[in-house]
Amino acid sequence: MKPNTNRPLPPVRRTDLRVNEPAGLMDFLLAKMGGMKRNSVKSLLAHRQVSVNGEVATRHDHPLQPGDTVTVSSERGNAPLTHPKVRVIYEDPYLIVIEKKENLLTVRTDNGHEMTAFSILKNHVQKASDRNRIYTVHRLDRETSGVLVFAKSHDVQQAMQAAWHTDVKRRVYVAVVEGRMEKPQDTIVSWLTEHERSLKVHSSPVDDGGQQAVTHYRVVKANDEYSLLEIEIETGRKNQIRVHMQSIGHPVAGDKRYGAKTNPIGRLALHARILDFEHPVTRQPMHFETPVPRKFLHLFH
Repeated sequence: MKPNTNRPLPPVRRTDLRVNEPAGLMDFLLAKMGGMKRNSVKSLLAHRQVSVNGEVATRHDHPLQPGDTVTVSSERGNAPLTHPKVRVIYEDPYLIVIEKKENLLTVRTDNGHEMTAFSILKNHVQKASDRNRIYTVHRLDRETSGVLVFAKSHDVQQAMQAAWHTDVKRRVYVAVVEGRMEKPQDTIVSWLTEHERSLKVHSSPVDDGGQQAVTHYRVVKANDEYSLLEIEIETGRKNQIRVHMQSIGHPVAGDKRYGAKTNPIGRLALHARILDFEHPVTRQPMHFETPVPRKFLHLFH
């Protein structure tokens, strides 16, 4: 008889255990899991079904401290991802945070079969279970590298997107721009409008009905040809940093679309370096930081 493949899958069960005194993870689970054998606990750890304070734990001697929360899931976790275009920074039952490399779309914009950060992560999580899903929370341009967040459920995606402007505390980029900046730091405020046909974004210094965009920058390094900037954005408009840098006469290096005349490192010199936000489920403060790309720094040696 052919099996019923439409039968609903059993719900994922998660058990949260509070730590009251210092202990090793193995001893703690043996004491708390109702007579579970040592080999069964080792299996849970090996299959990435145990997390401590939201992060997967696989070592039996992982140290626990009072106040920690140990979560045991009925579903096997994802094996570590190894991919040249994506590096997983953080993963818990609700979120996956990655560092995306340049020249990779966040998500497909048409019906093609191009590889994207979304497709890479989807294949990754579904190796553990066909039921696993990935949901886009925000995006980075194809040419921009850096920190990118995906949700593991539709509810978490909706919660993060609805509260993005209040829960995201800090978004910091680094960029190499053409020329030496006139000011060591400044704030750019303008109104951005996307052209209907070209899809290119235009900036206006006065309110012309576009979306207001606010960008703060600080010069980190400079020479006669380029400036390395730390850029913090208050708003997340499409192409905001690229358009703002063009508007003040210092386009991002490698950004031919927005006025750059040089391409010294063979890519758009823009990287999403820091992202701080409140976790949509635990409400804990989350901080993710990636290094400045070496190619950026080599221009100033």
